[in-house]
Amino acid sequence: MRRIATLMLGLALSSLRLEAVAADCDAPATMADGWSVSSPSEQGLDPALICAIGARLKDLSGASANGVVIARHGVLVYEQYSAGADQRWPEHSWGEPLPILPHDATTKHDISSITKSVVALLVGIALDRGALKSLDTPALDFFPEYPDLRSPDRDRITVQDLLTMRAGLRWIYQPYLSFWRRIDASPDPYRLILEQPVTATPGTEFRYNNGSADLVGAIIQRAAHRPLGEFAKEALFEPLDVTDWEWGQMANGDLGASWGLRLRPRDFAKIGQLVLDRGQWRGRQIVSAAWIKDMTTRQVTQPDGGYGYYWWLRSTTIAGRQIDLVEGMGWGGQSLYVVPSLDLIVAVTAGVYDYDGKGSQGLAGDTASDMALRAALGG
Repeated sequence: MRRIATLMLGLALSSLRLEAVAADCDAPATMADGWSVSSPSEQGLDPALICAIGARLKDLSGASANGVVIARHGVLVYEQYSAGADQRWPEHSWGEPLPILPHDATTKHDISSITKSVVALLVGIALDRGALKSLDTPALDFFPEYPDLRSPDRDRITVQDLLTMRAGLRWIYQPYLSFWRRIDASPDPYRLILEQPVTATPGTEFRYNNGSADLVGAIIQRAAHRPLGEFAKEALFEPLDVTDWEWGQMANGDLGASWGLRLRPRDFAKIGQLVLDRGQWRGRQIVSAAWIKDMTTRQVTQPDGGYGYYWWLRSTTIAGRQIDLVEGMGWGGQSLYVVPSLDLIVAVTAGVYDYDGKGSQGLAGDTASDMALRAALGG
């Protein structure tokens, strides 16, 4: 996963051309999408820093930001869009230059691996409804069509192991993203994933991969007895007032639960707001607060933080204060930051689609979030 170097502290406001961007910092447009709107200052954010985000990202080489949406206290306070690349999944012209497209509040954008974070919310709803009985259920119980794959090692893999990327199955990392593309194109992707050798005891070793989430997507639809898209629409998107979305399919016709979801940026930010508000949107409980707590509790410790159920957890220090973050991160620079202590959401879409796993994928998100955090702390 991408991680950029620590951002330079004490940004010089004079270098951010505040006068040039002040006119862009009124309240976001009112739309029939469930968001209330206001100016940044009305929600206690330093307008100088918030208003400077767009210009800063435009001048920052390699950021390639396509959209930034910020919400404070449940109110939308800032949005900014720029033309840029957007990977449509699955991408048949893999590796070829992507066209530069315009983006605005109505443009759906790839959220890449943050699709996994959305799938984690669907797991919680399936548990809340009793469709999924327990995270301790062996994963292979949901795939009775593969009796030949049963073994003492594979039988130990639970749904929780899949949610924490600790299934122990081999995942082929090089060439970059090549194994995922094999899964996407396979007529039987679940067999391809499950037939990989068990190279670590399930539940013990973290290996970030897409196969685990694809299996969880299949488990949800088998537990709910409905296609994943139908379940997501009824259980999550409609309650969130998300009416315009797309979700890419694998070759077998199932949705790709590891990545492929496309949302409008303001709807993308709603996913973060739902997590921040402990499973509620506009007073309606969509997923239980207990699940949000479990989902965003550290299950795996990493050098730069931790991992819950398809959400990353880390801390940063600004002006001597430690700030805990819950993050969704996706290829291409897609970033979603949930900051409970500051009642803040930052959603960023970007177009850093390098094809060898390099590049500044986190630059736009980490820059925008750093400035928003400073704005919430008073500069």
